Amino acid sequence: MTDLRAIADRIEIEALRGEFSDARMMEDYERLLALFTADGGLRIPEAGVRYDSREEIRTGIARLSQLWEFFVQTTHPGVIELNGDTAVGRCYLHELGRFRDGTSHSNYGVYHDTYRRTEDGWKFTLRVYEIRYHDEVALPGSASYEPLAILDV
Repeated sequence: MTDLRAIADRIEIEALRGEFSDARMMEDYERLLALFTADGGLRIPEAGVRYDSREEIRTGIARLSQLWEFFVQTTHPGVIELNGDTAVGRCYLHELGRFRDGTSHSNYGVYHDTYRRTEDGWKFTLRVYEIRYHDEVALPGSASYEPLAILDV
């Protein structure tokens, strides 16, 4: 791969995916929403979740975030296929958390993504989360949800 534009596009898309996880972990939902095109969507078929716009994502995340006592998501790089000003890709993730009702979840999954280059950079047009492994064994640990302001990005 010697095309500098393609290299830059891949770096920008990987940064977009990292920004999503960071915004989710820091509970910065306005930043998370800004990562999607206005008509962007987020889906989790196994959970019956389908949001087809930023506003639906905003409403859904606000509702879902109230259910969690704590939530941790780590994302790992995957593939990116460029096609001009659009792209598709996958990245892999592990999530764990405990709901306020005491039930726990540990998931391994895949985000199937579509992206579009905008004047503000690459954005998600669709993220579909496929759960590959799900476990409900109780998580006995505790977590602090007070983000440290060590790095003010």
